[in-house]
Amino acid sequence: MKKIIGVISIVFLFLSCTSDFKDINTDKSGITDKDLQADYNEHGIRLGVIQQGIYFNYDYGKGKNWPFQLTQNLNADMFSGYMHDAKPLNGGSHNSDYNLQDGWNSAMWGHTYEYIFPQIYQSENATRSRMPAFFGITKILKVEVMHRVTDYYGPIVYSHFADPEGKYTPDAQKEVYEAFFCELDTATAVLSDYISQHEDASEFARFDILMDGKYTSWMKFANSLRMRLAMRMAVVSPEKAKAEFMKALSNEYGVLREADELVAVSTGSGYTNPLGEINLVWNEAYMSAPMESILNGYEDPRREIYFSTCQSGDYKGEYRGIRQGTCFAHNYYNTLSKLKVTQQTDAVLMTAAEVWFLRAEAALRGWTGESAKTCYEQGVIASFRQYGILQPESYLDSDLLPADFVDTYDAENDIKARCRVSPRWIETADRDTKLEKIITQKWIAMFPEGCEAWAEQRRTGYPRLFPVRFNHSKDRCIDTETMIRRLNFPGGLKTENADQYAALVEALGGQDNAGVRLWWDTGNNW
Repeated sequence: MKKIIGVISIVFLFLSCTSDFKDINTDKSGITDKDLQADYNEHGIRLGVIQQGIYFNYDYGKGKNWPFQLTQNLNADMFSGYMHDAKPLNGGSHNSDYNLQDGWNSAMWGHTYEYIFPQIYQSENATRSRMPAFFGITKILKVEVMHRVTDYYGPIVYSHFADPEGKYTPDAQKEVYEAFFCELDTATAVLSDYISQHEDASEFARFDILMDGKYTSWMKFANSLRMRLAMRMAVVSPEKAKAEFMKALSNEYGVLREADELVAVSTGSGYTNPLGEINLVWNEAYMSAPMESILNGYEDPRREIYFSTCQSGDYKGEYRGIRQGTCFAHNYYNTLSKLKVTQQTDAVLMTAAEVWFLRAEAALRGWTGESAKTCYEQGVIASFRQYGILQPESYLDSDLLPADFVDTYDAENDIKARCRVSPRWIETADRDTKLEKIITQKWIAMFPEGCEAWAEQRRTGYPRLFPVRFNHSKDRCIDTETMIRRLNFPGGLKTENADQYAALVEALGGQDNAGVRLWWDTGNNW
């Protein structure tokens, strides 16, 4: 990892500040009063910071790219089964084998509360009565930002953020999700009213780096996001989940549907994709073993879109990956398949394909009258067309299965394929098989967005990932087959704010370790 010692020390420095929420209103973003005085800048610049803070690459004065590596790439991107570093970080033992690194895993909490949530809070207050459309967009972004945080840790400080009278009391995850739906209710109501009164308005367009500048597109995003969050609680709160899903599906503005309808952080206006830097410059993002097994077994045409072939050695021209949790202490994997993500690749947060797979699962659960098969196949087609692949028919008829994983260096890491389904939909299959097909294809389609992929893998158990070979979790708190379920709360909270740490653990309802399931993670699918 590039300058990892210095990076971790910086993380600890700001965590010691963010652990005390009495200082949370201090604006650390570097935005000046002069910046805010130009037309709409008072609102738009803050929203720009928030948008850059989702797939984190906002430069607050200490450089770019490394914050993303800590907030996402060294945890969710790996735990989701998407990618792995080819370097033997920390001597080969770290997050990969569940020797969890607090300096890495605290970063999502620290960066969000230090730099992004204060901008959300200030934007809400500044736009609530003066700029309703910007207020609605702030609410949508708030949910997009913070659902990633709660899906890492569980309980978070949400409703009492910047609330000294409320003692910055944490919310349990159930309460956070309930608040998310209320936020989306507010956002869609405000935006709908504004659109009806100002049909051609486009004040936000020059600040929009996620969508096309149209308020109607943000309505589609809000509805699609509601679907995602509703499905997350399909088992733990099925009636509420169905009601929220149907509210999104029936909204007059619709959801993401066409292959070119994406929510992505655009690199067209100065933002650069941090994963591209980690991949091409730092050489620290490679194909994972599950990706190799599934994409090679399926002969999936997206394989060449996502990854490069090995560039030298015995495996030149092949797609080969790295298994998690092998504790390798060498550099022999650095000739394997790197990602094709560059600094100029838009950072995709949500796609029409994901929404089609959500609709397929909703149909499978009996929530809608849609055909699960049709929605599933539309999801595959949308994913293919997103990348200019126009002929998925043969793929949808394929009975190919994932391949066994054969390590390129150490045969002790070899393992039989775990995923048991092919791309072809089988109407007579049982509902577990159908769900596995839906989620496996959704997992492929969402690449490389590891936050959502890891959340859905924990929720459903699909795709079936390879277990770590070596499990070095503290007190064996993580079961090797069940795998990691969450990230610990930042270690600095224990010493800097013991009362708040105790409140977070109480809201979690279990010990603060990475083997504890989150509220929506029931261990069942029905």
